[in-house]
Amino acid sequence: MRSTRYRVLSTIAATLLVTTGIAACGDDDEGGSSTPDDGSEITMWVRAATDQFSQRLVDGYNATHKNKVKLTIIPTDQYLPKVGAAAGSKSLPDILASDVVYTPNYTKQGLFKDISADIKALPFAGALAKSHLDVASYKGKTYAVPHKLDSSVMFYNKDLYRKAGLDPEKPATNFDEILAHARKINTLGGDVKGFYLAGNCGGCWVYTGFPYAWADGKPTLNEDGTKFDFDNDTYRKIFTLYKTMIDENLVPTATKTEDGSTWAAQFVAGKIGILPLGSPIVSDLLKQKAFEWGVAALPAPGGGKTSTFIGGDVAGISATSKKPTQAWDFLKWTLEENAQVEIITKNGDLPGRTDLSGNKYTAGDPRTKLIADGLKNGFTPFALPFGDLFNNPNGPWLAAVRGALYTNDMDKAIKEGQQKIQAALDAAN
Repeated sequence: MRSTRYRVLSTIAATLLVTTGIAACGDDDEGGSSTPDDGSEITMWVRAATDQFSQRLVDGYNATHKNKVKLTIIPTDQYLPKVGAAAGSKSLPDILASDVVYTPNYTKQGLFKDISADIKALPFAGALAKSHLDVASYKGKTYAVPHKLDSSVMFYNKDLYRKAGLDPEKPATNFDEILAHARKINTLGGDVKGFYLAGNCGGCWVYTGFPYAWADGKPTLNEDGTKFDFDNDTYRKIFTLYKTMIDENLVPTATKTEDGSTWAAQFVAGKIGILPLGSPIVSDLLKQKAFEWGVAALPAPGGGKTSTFIGGDVAGISATSKKPTQAWDFLKWTLEENAQVEIITKNGDLPGRTDLSGNKYTAGDPRTKLIADGLKNGFTPFALPFGDLFNNPNGPWLAAVRGALYTNDMDKAIKEGQQKIQAALDAAN
């Protein structure tokens, strides 16, 4: 399962403090060859959450170039400390991938070379995923390009819809319908449940909770990551929906301790009616033939508008790389049409370019087309202490979520979460 990308991380601030001395190296090519494909070995690090995706790109490049990319896959929960240690000792790889939510920390600390001019020279520069370029930019310069895109959506089991007497071509479009559909599916009994959530995963709640609020006109975090808007009616509606489904046993009991590692498992097994998650599980769903599934956008509580969390990873050239020309040759190749279409979208993943969303693989399946089209309504949140606040299992975001869901004082949990997260943002900016 690719859902392991949502498991919690908590060490970004500490691991990156050691990197402040690396920024001065950012613009030096250190005398490397100016020939893009000269037979160099290019080192690259990715987190385990993108292992198969990244390996397919590396294999495709290595099969068609003199250069060879040597890919190192690092366990996701070890990635941040390993990058921090390597940055401190100036032993980063030539190419470094990063989860988008941590990228602002990397750019601020000077881990990447400025590749603004290289990006600008691309004939398709204007079509690159803007959300990923935005998080990879700092003080007017851009340091990384889209590597892997994903988008949060709402999956549903069409077979269970039919059995419950629901129209499989009419997924829920607002909170009342989500609750009504979950209730009907739950009446099927046995090991079937109407809905699934990750009740012990802060990152999962950002991924699927923020879009409900965005669709309702509540940004949660402002553009520069300095203001937090959580103590509002929209979030009370979100938690009321989820708490109602918990109290009515419309979700498995395991959801209370779900940390994201098995978030998709029961849905892929055909046991769940509705699952808010994201595009990384599409490849798993396409492989299984046991049931028919559909997808819908995450709606505002009252319907009308939708949104999505645009997640994934970017990739940039490390500030200490001695092979920036060759590293860029690989990054540029991954963005070209053949790699984007025949390697990325062919496997059910999203293209990193908006001009390719109509490719034969994405557009050929209405489900993947809906996911790709939904990117226009999506956002990637920014905050310097994002990991500590929102992904940390001991952080204030998860405490607020669990307090709202699993105690009898939702209002207290929301107000405390608002105060603690805003105080942390004030201290970080």
